[in-house]
Amino acid sequence: MAHKITTQWKGGMTFESDNPSGKTVIMDTDVEGQNERFGLSPKAMMLSSLAGCSGLDVISILDKMKVELDDFKMDVSGELTEEHPKYYHSVKVDYHFYGKDLNKSKCEKAVNLSVEKYCGVMEMFRQFAKVETEIHFH
Repeated sequence: MAHKITTQWKGGMTFESDNPSGKTVIMDTDVEGQNERFGLSPKAMMLSSLAGCSGLDVISILDKMKVELDDFKMDVSGELTEEHPKYYHSVKVDYHFYGKDLNKSKCEKAVNLSVEKYCGVMEMFRQFAKVETEIHFH
């Protein structure tokens, strides 16, 4: 399966990129002397992609297991190299589950299946970064 996207320059340092779903996203970066931002940073979007990929897995697996949650979120942080080209050399994904009577073992199993088997973005990150995960119950 192949994906194709088109990214169009919108002037300045702003780009709009489409997605095979038909949705679009605006990307830009910090520009010295300019306070206004119009979009998301491309590198930080990689962290969002990691969270989105794994989160979709986790929720899908927990739905199949009939696990109910009050809330779920992920915090992802990445450390960039000092030299160019700067890339994430280490990444940490914190999974936060919220609810009464959480089935911790099923939540852990869902995260582990995503991390070890299903999340392709996680596998891509492992090709160039040390990836750590931690699960938190609230």
